[in-house]
This record gives sequence, C-alpha cells and structure tokens, in this order.
Amino acid sequence: MTSPAERYANSKERQVESGTYLPDFRASVSFNLDEFQSQACQSVANGHSVLVAAPTGAGKTVVGEFAIYQAIHEHRKAFYTTPIKALSNQKYSELVKRYGPEQVGLLTGDTSINSEAQVVVMTTEVLRNMLYADSRTLDGLGYVIMDEVHYLADKFRGAVWEEVIIHLPSNVQTISLSATVSNAEEFGGWLDTVRGQTDIIVSEHRPVPLFQHVMVGPELVDLFAEDVAFDRAADEDAKISVNPELRKLVRSNRPAGRPQRGGRGPQRGRAQGPGQSRRVSRRDVISRLDKAELLPAIFFIFSRKGCDMALQQCVSADLRLTTNEEAAQIAEVLDEVAYRIPGEDLDVLEFWSWRDGLLRGIASHHAGLLPIFKEIVEDLFARNLIKVVFATETLALGVNMPARSVVLEKLVKFNGESHVQISSGEYTQLTGRAGRRGIDVEGHSIVLWNPDIEPEALAGLASRRTYPLNSSFRPTYNMSTNLLAQFGREQTRQILESSFAQYQADRSVVGMARQVRSREESLAGYEKSMECHLGDFREYLKLQRDLSEAEKRAAKNRKNLRRSAAENSLQSVIRGDVVDLPGGRRFGRAVIVALDESLYKPRHTVLTEEGQLRRLSVDDLNGPIEIISRIRIPKGFTGKSPKERRDLATALRNAIADERPPRQDAQSFNFDGADSVERESDKLRLAMKDHPCHACSDRDAHMRWADRYWKLKKDTDKARRAIRGRTNTIATEFDKVCKVLERFDYLIPSNDGEDYEITASGRRLRRIYGERDLLTSQVLETGKLNGLHPEELCAVVAALVYQGRRDYDRPDPKMPTDRVGDIWTQTINIWGTLSDAEEALGLNPTAPPEAGLIWPMYKWSRGASLNSALRGGDMAPGDFVRWAKQVIDTLDQFGKNTDLPVELVRSARQAVDLVKRGVIAYSNVLD
Repeated sequence: MTSPAERYANSKERQVESGTYLPDFRASVSFNLDEFQSQACQSVANGHSVLVAAPTGAGKTVVGEFAIYQAIHEHRKAFYTTPIKALSNQKYSELVKRYGPEQVGLLTGDTSINSEAQVVVMTTEVLRNMLYADSRTLDGLGYVIMDEVHYLADKFRGAVWEEVIIHLPSNVQTISLSATVSNAEEFGGWLDTVRGQTDIIVSEHRPVPLFQHVMVGPELVDLFAEDVAFDRAADEDAKISVNPELRKLVRSNRPAGRPQRGGRGPQRGRAQGPGQSRRVSRRDVISRLDKAELLPAIFFIFSRKGCDMALQQCVSADLRLTTNEEAAQIAEVLDEVAYRIPGEDLDVLEFWSWRDGLLRGIASHHAGLLPIFKEIVEDLFARNLIKVVFATETLALGVNMPARSVVLEKLVKFNGESHVQISSGEYTQLTGRAGRRGIDVEGHSIVLWNPDIEPEALAGLASRRTYPLNSSFRPTYNMSTNLLAQFGREQTRQILESSFAQYQADRSVVGMARQVRSREESLAGYEKSMECHLGDFREYLKLQRDLSEAEKRAAKNRKNLRRSAAENSLQSVIRGDVVDLPGGRRFGRAVIVALDESLYKPRHTVLTEEGQLRRLSVDDLNGPIEIISRIRIPKGFTGKSPKERRDLATALRNAIADERPPRQDAQSFNFDGADSVERESDKLRLAMKDHPCHACSDRDAHMRWADRYWKLKKDTDKARRAIRGRTNTIATEFDKVCKVLERFDYLIPSNDGEDYEITASGRRLRRIYGERDLLTSQVLETGKLNGLHPEELCAVVAALVYQGRRDYDRPDPKMPTDRVGDIWTQTINIWGTLSDAEEALGLNPTAPPEAGLIWPMYKWSRGASLNSALRGGDMAPGDFVRWAKQVIDTLDQFGKNTDLPVELVRSARQAVDLVKRGVIAYSNVLD
C-alpha cells in the first residue's frame, strides 16, 4: 500500500498532466517512466523544446517516442533524425512495428520509403537538405527528434546538426537526445537562445548499474575495493579506492625487471621476483566470462583486422557457444541471405567463414562488413543467439546493441596519426553498452590487464565523467550560397554568429582574458629574476633563440636537399645499374631490374645481394643513390623463378667484387647544406660569445628563469591571438569563404558592395552537398561531364566522393577511358588552384580527389561481379558498398538538379540504376 505522501505526489502529477497526451502515452507503454523521462515528456507536452542528456541505455528515446505519439494525435508531422543510416533503419523498423507501415517513412541518402508519412525517420543530412531546398515535405512539421545530438562534435559531419537547429522554423519543437556530457548546461543555454524555451533534463543515473572489473591472467577481480556501481564511482565526493587484491595480482604478474610506471626499476645485483605476465587466450577469456554468466559480451578492439582475426582465432580454437537449436535458428537467417546474394559474391564476402563463426555464436562487427551482414549480427545479438561480438568503437556511437558485459582488450587506440590512450569520455561511451534494461540486473565492464596498465590510472579513467560537447561548426561553400540566396550577406553573418561554435568562443574569451592577466603578472616576476648586472639578458636570450631557430632551419635545409638529391638520383638510374643505397639496412647494394615510369615518387624494382626483389622509393633512402657498377639483365628476366634471382644476385656480387666501373654517363648527386644558412648560425654564435652576459657567473640561473619567461610569454602571446581570433570567428571565416566563391565566379559583389549576387554557377552549387562541394561544382562547370557515358560518370563521381582510410602516396592508375583520364587530370589541376586560394586566405584546404574507387566503380557500373570489381585492390566489400551509396547520393543530386544540362541529368539517373544493383541494392531494413 502506498504512503499518503506518495498518493499526494501521484495526485499532483495527474493534475499537471491532465489535458495532455501524457497519461494516454503512459498507459500505452509496458513500463513505468523514470523521473527524468516524466520530466522531459511533461516539457514536451507543455510546448517546450527539450535537451535530454542521460547515459547510454537509460531510455532517452522514450521522450522522442512521446513526441511522435503527441504529433500523431495532433495530426502534425514528426521527424526522427539520426547520425547514421544503420540507426535510422533500426528506428524505422521499431516505429513500423508500433504504428504500422502506413504512418512511418524512411529517408536516407539511398533509400526513400513513404516520404510523406506523418512520422519520417531520416539521417540529419536529409533534413538539412530539405531546409535549404524549402521542401514541401516540411509542411505541417511539429516536432524534430534529434537522436545522438552529441554528434555535432564530429569533426567531419557535426556542422549539420547546428545547421538544422538554427534553420528549423521557430514553431517546431526540438527534442535533443544526448549522451551524458559535462557541459549540458552550456549546450542547453545555446539551444534556449536559438530555439526559444528549452528545458534541460540531465540524468546521470544508470537504470542498470555498471560494475567494473579487471582480468589479470585468468583471475577476474573488481577494480574498486568497495562494491560500487558506476554512478557512485563517478561521484566527485566519493572516495573510492583501488581493490588491494588487484594491486597484489598486478605486482605478481608484472614481468621481472619491468618497473612500475614512475618507479626506479630493478637495482643492480638485486634478485628479481618470479613474477611473469600470464597471457590468456581469447578462448580462455570467453570461457571465463561464460562460467561467470557474463555473456553475451561485446569485445571492443580498435581495428577491423583485429576484429576479424579475433573471430578466426575463436573458430580455429573450436569454440562453440550455441546450442543445436540456436545454431539452427541462425542458419535459417543466413540461408535466406545466401539465397539473395550471387555465389561468386559470397566468396569475395568471405560469407562461409563468417557463417561458421555465427553458427558458433561469435561474430565481428565493423565498417568493412556489408551493411546487411552487420544488421544480421545486430538482430541475432538482440535475440541472444550471438553470445560474443568483436567490434570496433563505431558500435558504441549509435546502434542500439546492448550486452551484459563489455570487454576492453586495450586502452590505447590509433587516432589516425599516433597511438593514444582513450579518454574518460570514450571509456564511458564504450562501457555504456553493458547492461540490458529489462533483462540484466547489472552490467559489467572488464578491462584485460597488460603491463602498461596501472590500476590507479584505470580507476581514474573509470571514475571521471569529462565528456564536453564542443562545436565543430564551420561555414561551407554550399551552406554559404544557400544562406546568401535566402537571407543576404548581413543577415547570414548574424545567423552564423548564432551558432554554438560562436556561443562557445564568446564564453571562453572571458576566462582567457583572466588567464592572460594572471600570466602577465608572472612574466613580470620572471623578468626581474633573470636580470643580469653585466647587460640585457633578454637580448642575450634572443640571440640564443635565434641561433636555435637557425640551426633548425639548417637541419631542415639539409634534409630537403638530401631528399631532393635522392629524388633526382632515382630519376637518373636505368635498368642494369648497380647501386649503393644510403641508409638502407633493408637494401644495401642492389641492381635495378625494372623501372617505374611514374614521374611522381617512382618505385623501381631492385634485386639485392641476397637475391631478394624489393620495391624502392625515395622514402626508403637517406640520401641519393650512388651508381657503383653495371651488369647485364637477361632479356627475359621476370624475377619469379628462384634460380633467376640467384643467378642475377651472383652476377651482382661478382661485379662488385671485380670493381667493374659504372656506365660513363652515370651522374653523382651532392646535397651539401646551403652556405648562407651556415653563415647565419656562425654569426649568431659569435654574437653570443661577445655579449657581456655570456661571461656572467650566474648565467645558468638567469637562463633557467629566461626559459620559463620565454615559454610563458609564448603561451601568453598565443592566448592573446586566440582572444583576437575568437571575436566574430565564424562570420570572419564566412567572409573568407565568400572571397573564394567570388574568386571563382560563384558570387558577384552588388553595386553598393554590401551584398552579393549569386551567379548561375552559384545556383547549381546550392544543390551539391558533400565534403568536396566546390570542387565537384567546378568540375561540373567545365562541361566535360555532359557527354560522358553513365559508367564514365560513375568513375568520375567516385573520385569526387571517395576518401581512403589512410594516406597512400601511390602513382595515379591508368584510367578506364581517355575521357575519364582527361577529366581526372583537369580535376587535379582545379583542386590545386582551389587549395592554393584557400590556403592563401587561411582556410582549411579542400581534400584532394582520390583515385582508389575509380576502377572498382567503373567495373561495377559495367555489370562486373563484386569479386571482379574489387580484384587487384585492397578495398573491403563493406567499404565498397558504403562508398557506392555515396556515389549514388551524389549522382542523385545531379539527377534532381534542374539547373544542370538535360543530357547530364539523364546520364546521372541512368548511372544510379547501374550502381544500384546486387549487394548495393539490398535493403538495409530487415524484414
């Protein structure tokens, strides 16, 4: 029986909710709403926009579902936006089950289902494009639910969220759903500024408590001494200590002779302990979790290859986690997929080995997999048929796929430039997948210990919640032309200054100014401490700094000269030259057996003295090649036969031993440093020696204070520049973008110079969306695309959308046709001019076009199988499908752009049909 206080509270709640749709919504769901859900739904019912920030799995989407429920009963439209197609597909399926296919639609870059429905699920980019096109689909829109709104921090796509929030009609309520962020009040304050009344609802409570563990060898122990869940561990006032049993295990497992981080290491003559780090196989880890009833589990591995290798290791170890009945259910789903995909495509997709893993209850999940494969894994995992998934971190950023446990094999990942430790925000995001609401009583995160992990550092990572939301907004060429067309220059600048990026910049200036004042006081103290009675020590310090810079320039100059000489020497060799390769432990002395004719970074083939064939580029050299001899290469030499290689290696060694001279016209290349740079360094050294302060007995003490002064002054000057730069930052960048558009005749200044007129080229640019929007437009403006066959158009568009996962300096491939080759060359030239103009204005340059997708897309559009299209390259099938859909999206933009020539529009539509077949056309929405 409830208490009088509870009955009174319930009565007040019913009174507040009367006259709204909230009581009916409560009755329609099979669970009681949490307090934060009730608060947020009440805000929506009161006509307010709302920001809901709560942990993964807390049930934020219930608030969005209430907005949809209210929209349906008010006969208004509701859009549910997500950052990724997979999440859109998943949400569409859920809403169809609840409201039926007649009331729900789906819009992504390559899929359109029931687009005029009352409830439409879409990617955020689709809504942005609608707003700029003033689409009639927006008529009657009452609610926009932005799921995973913290994506606006994404470096590449985050600006789209801000564009949508700024441009939505003022009568539309926004429901922003975010992971727990540490600056929710700041973000909510901005939303309130641009959207009107926005209530901020923050919950840090996890409905399923999360407990943290560490696996050391075969032992699974708690991270913390107290039996505390994540909520309490992350409480700032909580004094939580590391489990002493964990410390003891770590000490006994640390390899002999390896010091604890910060320790002194083993001392000479002292015997080391017997501790040895015990490595545990993945099979043993999974078996241990299974025994502890901690499955299903997601293992986060920060590489695609690592995920696939982990799966194969488990299959090779004959690990099986499913019953016969479960395996039969999995086989039924997989057989249906196999029936829909051609047999030869199944082979290139490695379907059979993937199927073998799934039948055992084990799978991998990453962007390299076919989208339909990923969805099957998600579906089978949700049905508890898959017990273990090896996944990359992208799984933590959207798809609803919770588990009982999450396992982190490492706390270090590659960020594209270097290996770095994951942040506390990333740790929270990853481990947030543990604990299934309504299924698990508690969730568990397990870190696999290795000698680089210190328990205290891990405890700090697990108990901090620093996940600030920082804007990545910047005006693009497409955005700028659309805003100018609708609002004019002055109003556009005002709109851009209302962005979250500018809001954050303005708020930060106050703190930075306070910091500069504090540093100026410290500088005055440092300056006094480095005073010298013999002379001006700042003058002496400047000489030292100038000398340091001159020496750096000299070293860089020598390096550039050395590389230039190496490049020239590579261009001068011919077949049969015996060469000495500087700094090449990998090569030593070798003979040139085949020349690469590429003018850019040629990679010649050489045979070493040991009889090994290698590819040689300028990156392998520390200086120029020296031609030391010459031998004759047999006419039919291919290097495929071991005997061929041995015989030629013998001839190479004989030529060197006999000191056989090189050819008469062989050149030598020197790379002596520039005399002027060396002279400057000598002059500065002499000036330092002659300076009065050089003879000071306290010079070292003065220099220590001077170093501190210099470093602090550098930081202070940087802060001053940042303050100047943060005022009107976004509008200033917009002005630079406009200068580029004016430079290439997309904008013309008005007669009074206060505004711009948009040219025909600018009007066409308004309908081109993508990372390389202006480059794509400039290629269109050449007119060269108008006469292309549809498959040639596919190849050209592939170069304009594709971005490889890594930077490879590969020579340009031979193009499929002369026309494609001609356009590729022209595209490179256009990009060079464009990036020069951008860099001159201080803008980030447009990404260069890439050739890696040209051949696969050309072959695919001509009807080749997936196997044939990908043969000869290293592109994963899942990547090909993903990029093919981006090609379709761009072609579709061409096909719907009425400002383009009719011939090109027709060819673009035909090209879409050529690409949209087979594995590309398979629905991403599970039946």
